[in-house]
Amino acid sequence: MTSHAIEFAAVDGYRLHGTLHRPAGAARAAVLIHPATAVPERLYLPFAGYLAEQGFAVLTYDYRGIGRSAPKPLRESKARMRDWMELDVGAATDWARAQFPQLPLLAVGHSVGGHALGISDATRHLHAAVMIASHAGYIGSVTPRSERLRVRLMLQLVGPLATRLFGYMPGSRLGLGEDMPSGVMREWCGWCAKPRYFFDDPSLQALRRFGEKQLPLLAIGFNDDPWANPAAISALVRHFTRCEVQRLQIAPREVGVEAIGHMGFFRRAMAPVLWPMVGEWLSAQIEQRAAA
Repeated sequence: MTSHAIEFAAVDGYRLHGTLHRPAGAARAAVLIHPATAVPERLYLPFAGYLAEQGFAVLTYDYRGIGRSAPKPLRESKARMRDWMELDVGAATDWARAQFPQLPLLAVGHSVGGHALGISDATRHLHAAVMIASHAGYIGSVTPRSERLRVRLMLQLVGPLATRLFGYMPGSRLGLGEDMPSGVMREWCGWCAKPRYFFDDPSLQALRRFGEKQLPLLAIGFNDDPWANPAAISALVRHFTRCEVQRLQIAPREVGVEAIGHMGFFRRAMAPVLWPMVGEWLSAQIEQRAAA
């Protein structure tokens, strides 16, 4: 397996940075990994390496305003969360299609990366996709109550105040991952305050977009994830009305670990117990395609 840095442009000209992971032999499919909110691509590098060892060519990357794709200073970024889903996911998809025109194209979306599968028009190029801890992010659906109060405080008071003060969201100081552009934070906070999340934002046309998608989907959740709990996952995936959606809900102790949560799937410690579930599912989609 080999990896090397890449750079590609979205349709608006914004330059995005990522990494291409190639298997030792010929790739049998290409996989895009779409990140979660304020999560840099480095979290996904071990999992990408695992998939490359299984024969996949894998693209990891940073959204605009995050990690290596962030401008300096960050307060100059004009990015919104919808730009990640509409522009950056599309750019990553187009780049992978150009590099591997003869290969089936798959995707793994983490949290908002899974949301993007419903929003992005580029999803029409995918053969199948996996959503990890992807949910409708309404604050009122967070459990338990103590976590819901913490999230409400962060997204409705502390975060907005800090964003106005710094000109960007200082997530690294507040325990919310990487620093984020102010426009991303404002849009995210607005959607999280709506009972149906971004489905209540008419400017995004999320209901129409989700309803147009047609591909096999695997939606994975974890019992100790207070954000992407089963009800919140259902509130998202039920709008994929034309997709074959397979649900997998995992209790940490059933797979021999103490905790997984919202971020844990991509930790190296999960390689023996969780990663093969996704690798095998993706492989099965390719085999079904070849047999059709």
